Amino acid sequence: MCGCNAHQSQTNVVPQPGREVLSLRVEDMTCGHCAAAISKAIETGLPGTQVAVDPASKLVSVRGGTDIAAIKALVIKAGYTPSTV
Repeated sequence: MCGCNAHQSQTNVVPQPGREVLSLRVEDMTCGHCAAAISKAIETGLPGTQVAVDPASKLVSVRGGTDIAAIKALVIKAGYTPSTV
């Protein structure tokens, strides 16, 4: 987990329309570095998903993943604490 607050906010590619979006709140995501780590963890662990992150609002949206438990597990493995929105 990164607590440096030195990185700019980062939002990854906006997911494509037409696929279900699952959203999580990650209170300990504080910067663009955190956002990138979470995005990479989800996209690597669940190929074919698209992740949009917003450190300012602490929201992570995942398109293409249908298993919220698997997504949460990947975020936890990356060192963060997800909760359902």
